[in-house]
Amino acid sequence: MSKSTEVLDGVLGITDVVDNAMSTTTKEVVKKPVIVKTNDDDIDNDYKYQRENFYNLVERGQDAIDGILELARESEHPRTYEVAGNLIKQVAEVTEKLGDLQEKMKKLKDVPSNAPKNVTNALFVGSTAELQKLLKGKK
Repeated sequence: MSKSTEVLDGVLGITDVVDNAMSTTTKEVVKKPVIVKTNDDDIDNDYKYQRENFYNLVERGQDAIDGILELARESEHPRTYEVAGNLIKQVAEVTEKLGDLQEKMKKLKDVPSNAPKNVTNALFVGSTAELQKLLKGKK
């Protein structure tokens, strides 16, 4: 096996498994837990980015609405009015999403202050054997 293959196997968590009964070697993927760290800066940056995109979409939608309404007045074709109506509806939905984003962000910011400060009744869900193993592991 080449060195690059070994490095890739290590990075991807792939190990060799030898089956003695059949004298074959197979590869097995070992799942490693993925820990995703989020901090307040990431949340704020994502919020600002999403908010900025919504504003850009609304502005472009307004420009498109102005253009399609002018075209509808000139052509007086029913299809252009239908397209204008759909475009207005879509811009309204984007502005509604902007409001929802504000509400979600407000809820995210308010949660830590409303959370309980200490837990008095901790509950273990499991069998007695699991509890004994857990207690023995701590001693």
